[in-house]
Amino acid sequence: MAEHLLEVINLKKYFKISRNQILKAVDNVSFTIDKGKTLGLVGESGCGKTTVGRAVLKLYDIDDGEVLFKGNNIHKLDKKSYRSITKEMQMIFQDPYSSLNPRKTVSAIVGEGLDIHKLYETKKERTEKIQDLLNKVGLNKEHANRFPHEFSGGQRQRVGIARALSVNPEFIVCDEAISALDVSIQSQIINLLMDLQKELNLTYLFIAHDLSMVKYISDDIAVMYLGSIVEKASSTELFANPLHPYTKALISAIPVPDPDYEKSRVHNIIKGEVASPINSNPGCKFYNRCKYSKPVCNESTPPLKNVGGKHFVSCFNI
Repeated sequence: MAEHLLEVINLKKYFKISRNQILKAVDNVSFTIDKGKTLGLVGESGCGKTTVGRAVLKLYDIDDGEVLFKGNNIHKLDKKSYRSITKEMQMIFQDPYSSLNPRKTVSAIVGEGLDIHKLYETKKERTEKIQDLLNKVGLNKEHANRFPHEFSGGQRQRVGIARALSVNPEFIVCDEAISALDVSIQSQIINLLMDLQKELNLTYLFIAHDLSMVKYISDDIAVMYLGSIVEKASSTELFANPLHPYTKALISAIPVPDPDYEKSRVHNIIKGEVASPINSNPGCKFYNRCKYSKPVCNESTPPLKNVGGKHFVSCFNI
């Protein structure tokens, strides 16, 4: 049986906007990721994907729920225990420029984790480890003494990946790691991440809104809408048999590189405005945009139920 490296159970993260207004950024989210696998977390901007990623790494405190890494609830760990576990859990950020200190060289940026966790004995060993990390991500040792502004976007993201790998993690959150890059560079970074996963047996939470890329890299996919997961399944199953109306619309929006087919293709267009996540009412959050909605959908929240195998859907019509 597969080993769950990460378990997220009923995770909630709310932000207080004012005295009487609460924004439910993440509302009762649960999922697991097996060791050596990739879970793709998708949804439109503002659905709470990045908040989930940050809460998983304890960059945000949570309001309720559990985040279990190797069975340890990281939000219950003391400062010393949490610091030791950060070696095993790292993050690759969305913007490769703003996430790198412009006043530091690549050597200082990549070597920071080595310094904090004392992962070398001599300066020569530190230099060799940094050079090895740069080689792993497709850079060379001459890049070590340059500053972030001297690199292209793709090269900066490679530096970010090298920094994440510097402490030998088992689990990495890739937060929109390719969205700020040119399309041709995106595929290079995706292939690099997949190669590193095979070589180092890494586990990924891959956050993105580009479903075609998510399909390519992910073993399983969870679809989020307004802070909640509405469907999750294996990558193959989700694309072959999407069940939730929102998932169907997302997949319908993926362009197909066939002009003749696209001319006759019928797109599943979502109508209506996105509901406010502030002081949201009980019920399905997709209620006001769903053509299949009925009264019960606006009265109570549909549970995320198993419809066979690893396929889960949150919908009263299924």
